Amino acid sequence: MQKLALFDLDGTLADRQSAFKDAITGLCRSRALSPGAERWLRTELADRATAGDFARLRQAFRLEVSAADLWQEYVALMVAAVTCRPEVLEGLAHLRAAAWTIGVITNGAGDIQRAKLARTGLADLVDGVAASGDLEIRKPDLRLFELVATRCGVSLADGGWMVGDNPTGDIGGGQRAGLRTIWLRGRPWPDGLPAAHHVVDDVTDAITILLNETWE
Repeated sequence: MQKLALFDLDGTLADRQSAFKDAITGLCRSRALSPGAERWLRTELADRATAGDFARLRQAFRLEVSAADLWQEYVALMVAAVTCRPEVLEGLAHLRAAAWTIGVITNGAGDIQRAKLARTGLADLVDGVAASGDLEIRKPDLRLFELVATRCGVSLADGGWMVGDNPTGDIGGGQRAGLRTIWLRGRPWPDGLPAAHHVVDDVTDAITILLNETWE
């Protein structure tokens, strides 16, 4: 098995939830959006956001500002607020030093996800990135896993690992791609989904498991 480690971004490597709360608060203040519009944003964008969401917001609340301007401001606010803990960056650096190939596979618009990677310093530690917006498909679609492997310069046929917090998208998708899996517990586990190879409470624990892997 090759030393390939694929990671989810939001909720795994980076803290999206805190950034999301701050970004929505900032956007609503900046644009003087109504409480109803703020509630809509917090509900509709809870898991992910795209430019199209702001077109729907503009129509629903008859806003004068353009959807493109709202999206760009949201992206800027999210990127400014997103964080990745130093110990996570350090762990990934250790993986690279141990000759691991590291990829990020994420559901989300390509522009905002890559901006988050750059902002947090993660971009300097990964070999390839695939965002769902690149192909307009989402995890657990096998094609997204094939894309990130190609961008990492490897083949899924040679195996590897998938680490993430979403049971269906990350673990189910990783299993479909023939990868071993590590789940960051938190979300409900769906009935019928085979268990992950490991279950951890923090991505640093997953990195430790990978670093302790023995290779022949």
